[in-house]
Amino acid sequence: MEHARIAVAGASGLIGSALVRSLAADGHTVLRLVRREPRSADEVRWDPARGTVDAAGLAGCDAVVNLAGAGVGDRRWTDAYKELIRSSRVRGTTALAEAVAGLPEDARPRVFLNGSAIGYYGETGGRAVDENAPAGEGFLPEVCVAWEAAAAPAREAGVRTVFARTGLVVAPGGGAWGRLFPLFRAGLGGRLGDGRQYWSYIALHDEVAALRHLLDTEGLSGPFNLTAPEPLTNREITAAMARVLRRPAVFAVPAPVLRTVLGEMAGDVLGSARVLPARLLESGFRFAFPRIEGAIRAAL
Repeated sequence: MEHARIAVAGASGLIGSALVRSLAADGHTVLRLVRREPRSADEVRWDPARGTVDAAGLAGCDAVVNLAGAGVGDRRWTDAYKELIRSSRVRGTTALAEAVAGLPEDARPRVFLNGSAIGYYGETGGRAVDENAPAGEGFLPEVCVAWEAAAAPAREAGVRTVFARTGLVVAPGGGAWGRLFPLFRAGLGGRLGDGRQYWSYIALHDEVAALRHLLDTEGLSGPFNLTAPEPLTNREITAAMARVLRRPAVFAVPAPVLRTVLGEMAGDVLGSARVLPARLLESGFRFAFPRIEGAIRAAL
């Protein structure tokens, strides 16, 4: 897209803020969806909790990107927070998809890019899965299925609809790695549980590049796994962190301790997801940081 007009929900998050910077640096006009009264012409009002959005603000956009949702790792998973994780994604996506579908045909965006996650596949153990694999079982797979289904109005209105099933983003500013970097720098890093669980990661640089590739490439629709080509075990990633940061990684956190501290969320940390970016590679995307050492150095 040349000099496109792109609306972004979740623009203040780890991925969203990086995407906005990248788009703006290349001269695109970025509209940020905000939950308060807009203060400038580049803001559009919405309320994902109530399922409302100023649809007029989306008219004439070339693309709408939805990365909004309560952080999965931000708090312990109480019943109330689990409902917030789910509703913040499903209601927000429904509101945006319906707003897009309700626009006059000549004012609709060409593409609706919606966030999703590799949590869709659930526990895969050592078995590698790609986009052809079915949804897993449990809380996160159920959330991802409902999250993607909520985009149906946009797809049914003829808007190219893409789902970015993102893995663990290697970046110091948030997510799992936002917690790992300080621990390893302090010499307190180590494997989690037995360390045999697969972590499917992606460098923040590649995450943004992949999102832009999905926006720009006509004909791409449906789910795409945004993960590096070779998932590694937690033990292998721990060793790589130690090498790059030149710190010991002798501390191991036993699984029972993680379950005590994190509750149900520990299943996400201890679970194994060996997810491959088959469709992304087939579409011609090339990773700048396909290996873990490069992804870690890029984050630093």
